[in-house]
Amino acid sequence: MSVDLYTIPVTKIDGTVASFGDYRNQVLLVTNVASKCGLTPQYEGLERLQKAYSGSGFNVLGFPANDFAGQEPGSDKDIQDFCTGNFGATFPMFSKIQVTGPEKHPLYAELIDRVPTSTGEGKAGFIQGLIKFGETPNAEPELLWNFEKFLISKDGEVIARFSPDTLPDAPVIVAAIEKELVK
Repeated sequence: MSVDLYTIPVTKIDGTVASFGDYRNQVLLVTNVASKCGLTPQYEGLERLQKAYSGSGFNVLGFPANDFAGQEPGSDKDIQDFCTGNFGATFPMFSKIQVTGPEKHPLYAELIDRVPTSTGEGKAGFIQGLIKFGETPNAEPELLWNFEKFLISKDGEVIARFSPDTLPDAPVIVAAIEKELVK
């Protein structure tokens, strides 16, 4: 039985306790982020989306996680300083959480349960790249790596899950966001 996403508690990166329900009636792109990952430049695309669509009822929500090769080792303050200082990130960021394994945050447990596989044109190549670099990719339904993205509709339905190799402002994601914003 699914949990109502909007009842799941979250903690903002500044330590403020919040609820996922604070984002009710908005289209959301939820992603697990990391500061020391080869995909970290995706912060630029995430910020472009935030600036382009935030006035239309859209938000990017960033959830730092240190689940993949220790690529998010810093404190919440370190992460916030890095994101704002290096990428000018203005989208909501949250406290570091676990996004894989039996101790994963309830939000990610629910997102993964609702959409157990990701899509992405370069997903197979990305997996091979991880293996080449000595990493053991998680089997789905677990997240593959940092910067996996979930698109959530205004009514809390998880619409899509994009693999880490899919850039935040890729045409497939932009089209999906725009489609949801006009509903």
